[in-house]
Amino acid sequence: MEEKKKGFFGRLVEGLNKTRDNIVSGMDSIFSGFSAIDEDFYEELEETLIMGDLGIQTTMSIIENLRTKVKEQHIKEPAACKQLLIDSIKEQMNLGENAYEFENRTSVVLVIGVNGVGKTTSVGKLAGQLKDQGKKVVLAAADTFRAAAIEQLTEWANRAGVEIIAQQEGSDPAAVIYDAVAAAKSRHADVLICDTAGRLHNKKNLMEELKKINRIIDKEYPDAYRETLVVLDGTTGQNAMAQAKQFMEVADITGIILTKLDGTAKGGIAVAIQSELGLPVKYVGVGEQIDDLQKFDSEDYVNALFDVKKS
Repeated sequence: MEEKKKGFFGRLVEGLNKTRDNIVSGMDSIFSGFSAIDEDFYEELEETLIMGDLGIQTTMSIIENLRTKVKEQHIKEPAACKQLLIDSIKEQMNLGENAYEFENRTSVVLVIGVNGVGKTTSVGKLAGQLKDQGKKVVLAAADTFRAAAIEQLTEWANRAGVEIIAQQEGSDPAAVIYDAVAAAKSRHADVLICDTAGRLHNKKNLMEELKKINRIIDKEYPDAYRETLVVLDGTTGQNAMAQAKQFMEVADITGIILTKLDGTAKGGIAVAIQSELGLPVKYVGVGEQIDDLQKFDSEDYVNALFDVKKS
């Protein structure tokens, strides 16, 4: 397991290369280029963080926090601020225990997200990992409107070695969920993962559809633990943040899956999402392989962002 973890940390460090070039090189030149900690110093830092997609609100909080620490600890040297800044970013991301409660209970996981963010792939990878933990997993192909979504999910189900409940394209998503719940109960599944649609341009319909799905689960599977994850594309930066806000309006989101972090210059968005929306990033994806989706660890993430070597 340690080997795998190291491998993933290495991939995370690699994946965040562009973001790191964006943020860290800018910061290093600030830390070494300023001889005093003054307003200009803070302004430059602020700008660098915003450019790295940490978002305005989050950046303000980080800088405010940094100012306080500098004052309290009577720090005079800009270079001495780097570790304080890293710690301040970690504090912004700390939402307490990142719960994965659904893994330990009979649960239903709804996964939503717009087309193209890697939603179906994330469902498949998650199913594979839970299966590897010895869990009995059933998938529900409830994204019935996107062409090829059902085929794609079926392929992932085969790859992961889990059962899939599907109907034909265009059928009622709620009907698929109804069948899937019945199957999960009769097969004593540990986790039912539902791949659902995410047509944000059609928010009212989406809201109605999710309400209908939730009603069925509440009625047919009242004891199941509920998790609703929204999949966001890390390469879209602030756009991903806007999507998360919109999904929060239509569903009770409990966490984020942030994909495509390999090769994005906007990796700072993970910090912004946790800090501003108070939503835990639960999984991050850095590639195509089944184990390229991993549980999120804010300590690892910020270390990878700043290329801090793990002790």
